[in-house]
Amino acid sequence: MTTGRKQSRQKKELTEQYVNELFEIIRKIAGDRGLLKEFFLDILTPAEYKELGLRWQIVKRLGKEESQRKIAKDLGVSVATITRGSRELLDKEGGFQKVLDRL
Repeated sequence: MTTGRKQSRQKKELTEQYVNELFEIIRKIAGDRGLLKEFFLDILTPAEYKELGLRWQIVKRLGKEESQRKIAKDLGVSVATITRGSRELLDKEGGFQKVLDRL
């Protein structure tokens, strides 16, 4: 294996470790809504924080089979922004669909 590929693989593995650690932290504090909100406010930029909330609204509305154009107009986003969520919802075993099913 070349050095470049080895470094790239190591970087991917580290990134996955970092993400897994983050998920574990979120799991541990999930019961404390105030702390969870503070954590998200601190770890995300204001734009990222807003974007997460907006993306969830898109997914919920897509789950209710609202049209992409209506969602785009109501939320002030482009149809392209909504298309990703729509594609992900086509995967009936995906995370979006599983969460919607639980709610």
